Amino acid sequence: MARQHAGKAWLSVCMASLLAACAQDSGFSDIDRFMDETRAKPRGYVEPLPEFKAYEAFSYSAADRRSPFEPPMEVQLTMVDQQPQSDVEPDLDRPKEVLENFDLKELKMVGTLSGSGDRLFALIADSEGGVHRVSTGNHMGQNYGRIIGVNENRLELIEIVPNGRGGWVERPRSLSLDDEG
Repeated sequence: MARQHAGKAWLSVCMASLLAACAQDSGFSDIDRFMDETRAKPRGYVEPLPEFKAYEAFSYSAADRRSPFEPPMEVQLTMVDQQPQSDVEPDLDRPKEVLENFDLKELKMVGTLSGSGDRLFALIADSEGGVHRVSTGNHMGQNYGRIIGVNENRLELIEIVPNGRGGWVERPRSLSLDDEG
């Protein structure tokens, strides 16, 4: 038991001497001098943030015009200065087909199907994700387009468009099979 007391006393003496050694102020004078010099220097200046202009909304006013990123459509009008005598006009009394609700630019030919008697059908994808089967005689596009021919790579149609003089003119158009997938 006396040995335990002696060990505790020796440990207490060692701890006290260690604390006394750490508490001495010698050896840190160079660090204290550096800190004093640093505190004495003038402090830096931070520039204020630049002022930003408020966001102004832009309204696009050319939405009804042709897109500059699409090639212009070639229209060949064979008109003379006189009022043309043409019996071409759309049949406004017939019921519209589903694909007539879409612009021709929104429709893509994605494939073909062979029917009975060598009849060929074209598969047309619309902009809403639907796929439709059409053949010669069906109508599509918003300009009264009527399909006049279908082959494995191409669909031919005739659109009836206004000629600008109160009449109508036929315009040939085509859709090719989309090879990009």
